[in-house]
Amino acid sequence: MDEVLFAGHPTDVCLRLPEPVDRAALRRLVVAAQDRLTAAGLRPGGAAALRLPPSLAYVVNLLATWRAGGQAILLDHRLTDHEVDRALLRLTPQVVVAPVRTGAGALKIFVDVAEGVTPYADRPAVSGHAVIQLSSGSTGPSKVIGRTAADLVAEVHRYTRIDGVALPGERIILLPSMVHVLGLVGGLLYGLHAGVELVPPERLSGDAVLAAISADTTPATVLGVPFHIGLLASTRPAGPLPQLRRMTTGGELVPAAVARAFTDRYGVPLGNMYGMTEVGVIGTDLYGAHRPSIAPAPGIEVRESGGELWVSCPASPYVGLSDPTRWSDGWLHTRDAGTVDQDTGLVTVRGRLDSQVSVGGMKVDLTEVEATVAELTGVAAAVVVWDDGITAYVQPDGPLSEETLDKLLAERLAGYKRPRALHLLDQLPRTTTGKLVRSTDALRSAVTQ
Repeated sequence: MDEVLFAGHPTDVCLRLPEPVDRAALRRLVVAAQDRLTAAGLRPGGAAALRLPPSLAYVVNLLATWRAGGQAILLDHRLTDHEVDRALLRLTPQVVVAPVRTGAGALKIFVDVAEGVTPYADRPAVSGHAVIQLSSGSTGPSKVIGRTAADLVAEVHRYTRIDGVALPGERIILLPSMVHVLGLVGGLLYGLHAGVELVPPERLSGDAVLAAISADTTPATVLGVPFHIGLLASTRPAGPLPQLRRMTTGGELVPAAVARAFTDRYGVPLGNMYGMTEVGVIGTDLYGAHRPSIAPAPGIEVRESGGELWVSCPASPYVGLSDPTRWSDGWLHTRDAGTVDQDTGLVTVRGRLDSQVSVGGMKVDLTEVEATVAELTGVAAAVVVWDDGITAYVQPDGPLSEETLDKLLAERLAGYKRPRALHLLDQLPRTTTGKLVRSTDALRSAVTQ
């Protein structure tokens, strides 16, 4: 904590919410929270479950848990009581930190929270990990994933060696949740370590993001997911933004049309980042020079096995029994289809491994079909799955009928590749990290709602 995250001058601003929080103030808040956690029953080797929305309270209690020698269990505040109860029964934290009052507003990114600490179970943590996270569950039930302190520190140091990240004295306009790996390590932990000021916009709107960029003269990098790219691509700036250096996105593949719309509007690189909750950042292309390929991050090895990408991972990241189909012999099996160029080392992610289907004896890549649908005029987002045939779930961006959509696809896809069923939805379901949900059950349910 003190060496990796709190090093630096006490008056350096590390968070702007919108009032500045310097390192000295943050340390005082963390020490006070540590006292509250230990008074409630947190002991070294125990765990604290944090069920807090993005807030200063979340940052403070996370750091206080680690400073007390505890494991932090990160529970997204949008989970239902049922989901939280199941997680608590399995993970048995010594204390639970949750809001007693929230001054939330519509689309607020950081909220004003008064938190309470409640004793839960007088047991040690279920593992020796520093942090426990639940996977986003975009394709099925969430997995319980642990990261050690050494693993987190290694990833923070890995970020410092990636060309194109925000540098000391610069700013990160932070859009993704800090409960999940991109916002947690690529935003909060890297920012604290490197002396980069973290600036969450006041609201999740394109105008608020642009206001955060223009609020200071120091260089700014926007960190987000594909949803945020679309948000900015559809927002027209009032004037020049010389502070904006780039936007870096992670989470899922970015449709080419969305990427073009962003770069045409802002004239800065749209950087791509590929990572997983299990290992953090795997590869990057922060200058947009190799799109859609990425270069492995420093210290990360990627190989291709039977069309699947494997990533070096010394120990199983899963809490409980290790599934040999997901991790074995120091390699994480990503379940992502992809290739590794033997000459350049560049990695190209093709989509989920299960996106390959057979139609009348012909192989079809659902990723290709989905990209074709998503790039059509009038389509805001799309998910294509196999559900007794190729099925497309589409979120329109303006007037669009199934008949028009089918005609457009007939011009672009061979008959055997075209979806047998088209469903238009006002909003496609997304995970808590903003990824499009690909579970057929969830998609079917969204149609009937």
